[in-house]
Amino acid sequence: MEADAADDAELLRAHAGGDAHAFAQLYDRYDRPCFRFIRRTLGAAYADAAEDLHQDTWVAVSNSAAAFDARKASFPAWLFTIARHKVWDHFRRQKVAVLASAGEDAVMRVPDAGATPLEQVMSRELAGRLVAAVEALPLEQRGAFVMFADAGLSLEEIAEATGVGVETAKSRLRYARATLRRTLAGERSAHV
Repeated sequence: MEADAADDAELLRAHAGGDAHAFAQLYDRYDRPCFRFIRRTLGAAYADAAEDLHQDTWVAVSNSAAAFDARKASFPAWLFTIARHKVWDHFRRQKVAVLASAGEDAVMRVPDAGATPLEQVMSRELAGRLVAAVEALPLEQRGAFVMFADAGLSLEEIAEATGVGVETAKSRLRYARATLRRTLAGERSAHV
């Protein structure tokens, strides 16, 4: 997400003024990272809610466009704040206290034309373990990790999106990485 912050703010202002094309540009720019964040934060147990929450997020962006203040937050931080609130609201409605880890359906299958069938199976298994490890992280750590690793947000943007200080965002990311390293420690030697 290396879009120009001024450009994002201008597109949002144009949308608030009635320019549907401006909203489409913002949507095209941030649609995939936003959906991946929602999907990965929800985890496999609630994957079926991702589309609805994604749509709710963009409706909220559209409806609140006039309230956006580029002096307070970047557009990505504002967008991920809205997405994060939608996910948390979903968990509150579901009365979720502990989140389940990933199941088979959460495995990302990326074809590798050069790999043997055995290598492909091993790669899928590793991807599945990685997804499961990320989904097993505490929600705040998972959110920070996904925003950083997948959506490309800076620590400052993560802090803005989650309503915490930069040091807290950094700590959450550090703990998430440490947990993933411990969880996947044996994978590196087995697959390198």
